[in-house]
Amino acid sequence: MARFYTDEQFPFPVVEFLRSLGHDVLTVQSAGNANQGIPDEDVLAFAISNNRAVLTLNRDDFIRLHRLQPMHAGIIVCTKDDNWERLARRIDEAISTVETLSGQLIRVTRPSS
Repeated sequence: MARFYTDEQFPFPVVEFLRSLGHDVLTVQSAGNANQGIPDEDVLAFAISNNRAVLTLNRDDFIRLHRLQPMHAGIIVCTKDDNWERLARRIDEAISTVETLSGQLIRVTRPSS
């Protein structure tokens, strides 16, 4: 299973569903990095130093960071979906098809209505 690091805006209910699926998810809050206004570049650096893929809803900024720094443990950018369990399952499905998350930018989008 994957090792993730969520940014500050990532919904905690999704974290709980991912954990129930067997993933190791470290949140900004549990890492002691919440409410500090940490720049996205530093969020990515922390994830890299802890060999974790970033999970985020902040698509534009992390897609840009992936282009600038493609050597990372993975970046998963998600479209906001208020169905937390569905989002967790879509993340799980998206990463199950890749051999390694290292250097990967994975886009998880909300299903169309």
